[in-house]
Formats: sequence, structure tokens, C-alpha cells
Amino acid sequence: MATVTLHGDNIETKGNLPKVGSKAPDFKLTDTNLATKSLQDYAGHKVVLNIFPSIDTGTCAASVRQFNQEASELDNTKVLCISKDLPFALNRFCAAEGLDNVVSLSDFKDGNFGASYGVTFTTGPLESLLSRSVVVLNEDGTVLHTEQVQETANEPNYKAALEALMDA
Repeated sequence: MATVTLHGDNIETKGNLPKVGSKAPDFKLTDTNLATKSLQDYAGHKVVLNIFPSIDTGTCAASVRQFNQEASELDNTKVLCISKDLPFALNRFCAAEGLDNVVSLSDFKDGNFGASYGVTFTTGPLESLLSRSVVVLNEDGTVLHTEQVQETANEPNYKAALEALMDA
């Protein structure tokens, strides 16, 4: 269990992010076309998992925009934006914003992703949503970098995530 804050109040998650150097857990998530995607679908690519509570908040939207901008400059890299939002909401947001360098995925069906990555909130007003986190993987799915943002209202450290990609 990890403890982070939301506007200074402690909230807890189900577990902890995967350890750097470990293999990332596989997952089944739903894309905006309602197809099931797994980690294997991105094998051979560097992967950034941009995990957040809801696309309909300012900080979450900002992280998707920022990673979309950064991803356009990265070779052999996929940025997966993951929340429990319905695929329709993720699609609506990306279409309205013209974001096409990120892949939107939803954990709405069974919450398995949030459980296996340890990012499902178990207490507080965001209970059952996903904690703002970033996980960077190399081409074979090894974890290179993780960050669970301590204050949920804050943006992740984009620079640290991008440096981990460049060092891969």
C-alpha cells in the first residue's frame, strides 16, 4: 500500500508500483474502439504508461497533452494514457484536442490493471480510480522508471520519464 495526498489529505492505494528492473505485469485494457489491448501489443517498443484518475480534470488533461507533444519527438515509443474513464470519454477528449501521438486505454471493465500495478485508490474521494503515476518500460517490458505523484493534483515529472527513455 502506498499513501499519497489529494489537496493535502492522505489517500491510499492498493499496492505499490512495479520495481525498477522488474518485468512489467501484463494487462488487458480497452481502447477507444472497444478492442482489448495487452502489454504484448506494444512489444518491441519503449512504452510510457501515463496513469491518471480522470481525463476530465485539468491536471490529467495537461499530462495527456504534454505526453502527446513529447511523444511526437520520440522514436520507437508508445505513450499509453490509462484511466478508468469510459473509452468514449477518452476518445472524445483526444479528438477534440487533436491528440494523435498517444494511445488512450481504459481499465473500466475489471480494474485488473489498477490492481496489478498497485495504483487503485482504496480510500478517499477518488476511491476505485487510478493514482497519478508514470511507468517507463524498455522494448522487452522491463521497468526503467516509476513515479507515483505524491500530491495527486500535481503533474508528473515529465523530464525524469523522458530521461529514462533516452537512457534506454
